[in-house]
Amino acid sequence: MTNESVPREPRTPTSRRRFIAAGALAGGTAALAFPAVIRAQAPIKWRVQTAWSSGLAGFTAFKKYCANVKVLSEGKVEFQPLPAGAVVGTFEMFNAVKGGGLDAMHVFTNYWAGNMPVTAFLSSYPLGLDRPDQWETWYYELGGIQIARKAFEAHNIFYVGPIQHDLNIIHSKVPIRSFEDFKGKKIRLPGGMIAAIFAKAGVSTTILPGAEVYGALDKGGLDAADYTGPAVNYGLGLGQIAKYIILGPPSTPCLHQPVDLMDLTVNLGKWNALPKHLQDVVIAATRQHSWDQYAYIQKENIAAWDKFKAQGVQVIRLSEADIEKFRRYAIPMWFEWAKRDPLAKQAFASQLAFMKTINVGYVPDSGLVDIDGKTKLTL
Repeated sequence: MTNESVPREPRTPTSRRRFIAAGALAGGTAALAFPAVIRAQAPIKWRVQTAWSSGLAGFTAFKKYCANVKVLSEGKVEFQPLPAGAVVGTFEMFNAVKGGGLDAMHVFTNYWAGNMPVTAFLSSYPLGLDRPDQWETWYYELGGIQIARKAFEAHNIFYVGPIQHDLNIIHSKVPIRSFEDFKGKKIRLPGGMIAAIFAKAGVSTTILPGAEVYGALDKGGLDAADYTGPAVNYGLGLGQIAKYIILGPPSTPCLHQPVDLMDLTVNLGKWNALPKHLQDVVIAATRQHSWDQYAYIQKENIAAWDKFKAQGVQVIRLSEADIEKFRRYAIPMWFEWAKRDPLAKQAFASQLAFMKTINVGYVPDSGLVDIDGKTKLTL
């Protein structure tokens, strides 16, 4: 008799059921455990302080940005929005981020020109590139962001990206109708190269955070103050005590800082600890915020000009001739500041090449001369 003729005992389903049950139990345990692990992972929370005081249009845009980071990261990254002065003073933020006292800061880049000369070229300066799109081109296509990141990394800080917001305007308690009228005035300016150029015009300059500008004007410590654009400055109450706004001619409405860039910078250790895909989310959210903030503040500016008019504030426009007088001082100062630091020189050289292109055409070679118009300036 062959083996085939021996009837086999029917296989009971018990073993199959046990196998399936065991598999289901294991799978069910994993299914229960895996979501538990996900739920146990707390979001990464950063304390981010801005230069905007609470209640200003800029702070409204900043809070929206922080909320958007949480949405885009699907809750994995949370920015705690802190107004100016919440943890440290505005001019102390750099060292706070560098040392880890703050995780990140949202502030005006050229505030650090005193100890980082390159930052004088990481935002607009008198009579240089004066359109937001030009600065976007320089940062993202002409090497600017690499220069900025290299500069900040030396200070244990990661530079995420530039943030657009507005031009700057000057509020004055006295009429300033010409280049010559600036002489002898005490004016709040952002420091660095900008202050140095105004000093050449006979201005006594000082730097203050935005929250202190009103008090300095009110108490008579200043004749005039630049800060940001009309919407933010109206929120600071500057129209109540300074009844003149000084602008350039329509071709150059802001002669000293037409594209006042902010940035997001992060403690380098915090940045490096963030997974790459979440770093990408923060970078993308910051670039979106840049244009969101810009558009929002431009919209708020429309109403602000009417509000200043209702307060009796008079707008004074300087002439094209005044602009040319400032240009005599500005161009030599570009070169002087570029020579203060290798990265400053690299940044300015690329911007100068951009300004000399046909589609920009701001600076002919014939204009690159010293204040007397005789000696050609070189790097």
